[in-house]
Amino acid sequence: MSIDLIKSVYYEFLSYFVPTKQKYKIKGYCNKCGQCCREISAVGMKNEKDLKIMQFFFPWYRYFYITRINDNGEIFLSCKKLNKKGECTIYKFRPLLCRNYPKKYISFNTKMPDGCGFTIESKNFKDYL
Repeated sequence: MSIDLIKSVYYEFLSYFVPTKQKYKIKGYCNKCGQCCREISAVGMKNEKDLKIMQFFFPWYRYFYITRINDNGEIFLSCKKLNKKGECTIYKFRPLLCRNYPKKYISFNTKMPDGCGFTIESKNFKDYL
């Protein structure tokens, strides 16, 4: 193993402990399109077995099923509790995850589903200088 590789691993490890990580602000409104419930990125899950494990430990995961896996192996879920219009059929009793979506700030840059009323405000490099 080269010294450069060891340094890279070391600096990568340290980066997880940086107290001033970027936060992205969410702006906008919910236009009740249901897209956010049809295209949920399942960070950390790699297959059906992982979803089953999550469903065992967190029963509200039983509301979801795998819709697709992209070329990067990223899994996307959809909610079983949507009607044909994209409305939640258990709105008053929906899980906390759904109630809190989207949070006012998120710690990673992503994109909102097409047609969503929410947008992510991101800064460019010059804003930090």
